[in-house]
Amino acid sequence: LRELRQAIETDQLDLVFQPKIDAASGQITGAEALLRWSHPTRGEISPAVFVGLAERFGLVTRIGDWVIDRACRQAQRWGDRGLKMRVAINLSAQHLRMPDLAPRIRAALERHEVEPARLTCEITETLAMENTQATQSTLAQLGELGVHISIDDFGTGYSSLAYLRKLPAREIK
Repeated sequence: LRELRQAIETDQLDLVFQPKIDAASGQITGAEALLRWSHPTRGEISPAVFVGLAERFGLVTRIGDWVIDRACRQAQRWGDRGLKMRVAINLSAQHLRMPDLAPRIRAALERHEVEPARLTCEITETLAMENTQATQSTLAQLGELGVHISIDDFGTGYSSLAYLRKLPAREIK
């Protein structure tokens, strides 16, 4: 936990981008931002190890803000080079329960001059099925902001397609 806090402070975290490719054309249409931690002595530490730790000890908001900012910054850089592809980030349950998530995302988009439609927020099917007022409110705010919502890991849970149709999701993975 101490080392993770230090990693945040000393810029040991990084984003790598996994391309999203259109199957019909073979063209890259976007990229998913994946969080990585390069520890100076332990090497690469799996997100499966440190993301859960961050969630348990209240660091996920700081890391999430960092991811949002870096992903928007990368979208701006690609846009400056003529690449207008969408960048996707993953949101956790804690993110969706934050009443100010949409304003935080809006601020990062504005700071980096990125159109909201060029950002995709991915949530898992299980999280999408949480019928809580906070989750629904946050998803509605993100939809109104203009970012794309994607349901990730679809088919791994027990989705109600009728409920999913009520969400502002534009993509199912």
